[in-house]
Amino acid sequence: MNAGVGYAAIIGVFAVTALIGFYGLRISRTTEDFYVASRTVRPWWNASAIGGEYLSAASFLGVAGLILISGADALWFPIGYTAGYLMLLLFVAAPLRRSGAYTIPDFTEARLESPAARRITSLLVVLVGWLYIVPQLQGAALTIRIATGLPPWVGSVAVAVVVCITVVTGGMRSITFVQAFQFWLKLTAIAVPIVFVLIVMANSGLTVPAVAEPFAAEPVGSPTAGAYRNISLVIALLFGTLGLPHVLVRFYTNPDGPSARRTTLIVLGLLSVFYLFPTLYGVVGRAFMPDLATSGSPDALVLLLPGRLIPGLAGDALTALVIAGAFAAFLSTTSGLVVSVAGVISQDMLGGRVRGFRLAAVFSSLVPLGVALLTDTTQLAGSVGLVFAFTASTICPLLLLGIWWRGLTDAGAIAGMLAGAILCGGSIMLSRALGAEAGPMGDLLAQPAAWSVPAAFAVMIGVSLMTKNRRPAGITTIMTRLHAPERPVPAPNR
Repeated sequence: MNAGVGYAAIIGVFAVTALIGFYGLRISRTTEDFYVASRTVRPWWNASAIGGEYLSAASFLGVAGLILISGADALWFPIGYTAGYLMLLLFVAAPLRRSGAYTIPDFTEARLESPAARRITSLLVVLVGWLYIVPQLQGAALTIRIATGLPPWVGSVAVAVVVCITVVTGGMRSITFVQAFQFWLKLTAIAVPIVFVLIVMANSGLTVPAVAEPFAAEPVGSPTAGAYRNISLVIALLFGTLGLPHVLVRFYTNPDGPSARRTTLIVLGLLSVFYLFPTLYGVVGRAFMPDLATSGSPDALVLLLPGRLIPGLAGDALTALVIAGAFAAFLSTTSGLVVSVAGVISQDMLGGRVRGFRLAAVFSSLVPLGVALLTDTTQLAGSVGLVFAFTASTICPLLLLGIWWRGLTDAGAIAGMLAGAILCGGSIMLSRALGAEAGPMGDLLAQPAAWSVPAAFAVMIGVSLMTKNRRPAGITTIMTRLHAPERPVPAPNR
């Protein structure tokens, strides 16, 4: 790959991001601008921003890499990522917007009237955010190495620095503009090259069966073990989406509940279109670049495929577009995560003012950067899937029961979140420590969502039933606020 192409693509994305962020800075004036963009973001704009931050390194690079390795079994990732938004639409979007909170811990304290429950939620939100940022920085490290030949750490540091500057200067309003632009850049960057690749394939006379055959799943282990892994993965993705802090904070920026629902519907359409293209990369990659599956670099498929099949200047141009899209993915997702984590840290520890938000944003960028520089991963989508499992076992039960069950108490919420965190996090760490020595228990430990999520719900419900006397005194008022119909905000007169 021509290093000049890589440099040009990366510098271009960084420059446009900085310019859009500077524009956001000019109109960010209040604390509400920094936290929730003054709740004035309209559905299409907000949906584009959600797509920008949700379609991460795992979506842009990891899904195609998993299909390259696993075939059809990897389709559960795009299906789960997209279907999780349907869960958001049905159960969370509008009530969460009507809660009037800035952050998930704000919602927890308002719903349960418990500072202790708020503190536990804050810790989990920060932990989830940091765990999700690490794969983005690792994806940037992989891309910078392939695109330019520079040391991988340069990519991680560059993304962290650009994101930190953008968030510190403009807050949520600035990030909204940046992420909306980056979604459409990502969609263009992943769609246009594969369309040209398919045209080249058609002109070469390659038949459909020749492409479809490599799409078959690889037989791994027993059918029972494979079914369990798929079920557990789907549970993690469906329920994990409901607890992602950087996605949930977006619904606070809508003017009202109906706008939040419309935003989610638009996001479902945008995600459905986007995930067609990583799937095509994976299918074509299994036919033309199977060597990446054995070389330990499956996540590089999207970056390398256009240049492999389309040589010359056209291939270089398409590769530059893909590189630009990849860095847009890293920047937009990391930006959303830093905003959500910084909001929580600022609200809980630094007084909630703009200065505190900026200090928290710097801290929220440095911690995952340090972890990314000390670790490595070759399967981005798989590592993000484990973050979804952890979120599904902790924050998701709190939100679903807090919104839809008036019997939830602060003791139940704390017990359920801690149980989910210990069970899910402990099993994942034990799986990594034991490796092949885990034996028949390996799948249960490596993919814990199928049992850790029900366990967290059961503990949360059971403890709440045993502590009925701790239900908030104003529970009727709280539940009415969450579920009462809300009038849309009228459009401004022109």
